[in-house]
Amino acid sequence: MSEMNDKPGHLARRFQQIAVAAFHAEVGAVGSDLTPVQYAALAEIAARPGMDQATLAGRIALDRATITGVIDRLEKKTFLSREVKDEDRRARVLRITEEGLRVLDVIEPAVDAAQKAMLAGLSGAEAAEFMRLLAKAIAAANDLSRAPLRGPATETAE
Repeated sequence: MSEMNDKPGHLARRFQQIAVAAFHAEVGAVGSDLTPVQYAALAEIAARPGMDQATLAGRIALDRATITGVIDRLEKKTFLSREVKDEDRRARVLRITEEGLRVLDVIEPAVDAAQKAMLAGLSGAEAAEFMRLLAKAIAAANDLSRAPLRGPATETAE
């Protein structure tokens, strides 16, 4: 029988645990209770204001049911607004609020610190190679996910 540390799925789950813990530690230290998923959604909406919920779900690799809850929580925190789309009344257009921009501005250095903490055991070159290989593996297996990433990040890393 093989060791668990020989299995990429086990190591990916462990790294996710570390990533979430580092995120909460750093972001919590600046007084925010934003989760990694909420951060991803808010940052994506800030970068692309006016996208609809389905597009956001594809861009951050969440299923449509999950994204609705994330958007509900961000709207309750007054970090974004949701409006009916003129050309499709079933769709909702998402826009970040001034409060959402403010919170992103406050937590961005903490998010960067969390990213560095996750890779602290690697040299700069090793971290770059790790990221390249991780992106390549994820792109190659993207369609295996229940919520595949849709957008420019789905291109295979070389």
